Amino acid sequence: MKKELTNQEYAKRVKQLTPKFSSFSNCWHAFVSGGAICVLGEIIRQIAYNKVGVNEENSYIVASICLVFLSVILTGFQVYEPLAKWCGAGTLVPITGFANSVASPAIEYQKEGQVFGIGVKIFTIAGPVILYGVFSSWVVGVIYWLFSR
Repeated sequence: MKKELTNQEYAKRVKQLTPKFSSFSNCWHAFVSGGAICVLGEIIRQIAYNKVGVNEENSYIVASICLVFLSVILTGFQVYEPLAKWCGAGTLVPITGFANSVASPAIEYQKEGQVFGIGVKIFTIAGPVILYGVFSSWVVGVIYWLFSR
């Protein structure tokens, strides 16, 4: 017969099983990895602008596309998730994290087919972000329009 745990025993077991973390370490990892992504983006932008001959405005687009592409490739080879666990918010907050959140369900559910697998699941995480992004930009646009009269 199973023995019921008392509140103290339960609290002790929860404390033992709860992973330990360091806020300083987590912040440092996020700072370094987020900064590395920004530096990589700037290197790509500078190469596109100075070496390839893309105009300055389009060089930002080239950098964003390359970072998204790199994120999707790393997601496909299952490298992004362990990297994101170590980096924390450093890889999840920028555009690379959004690309990962779109690519992950598509890769995971590809076995269910193009429509019911990839088509349905690809916007599981990204859908609400897109919805609230569009809606909030509409609200801000209406407010701006009302106050700019």
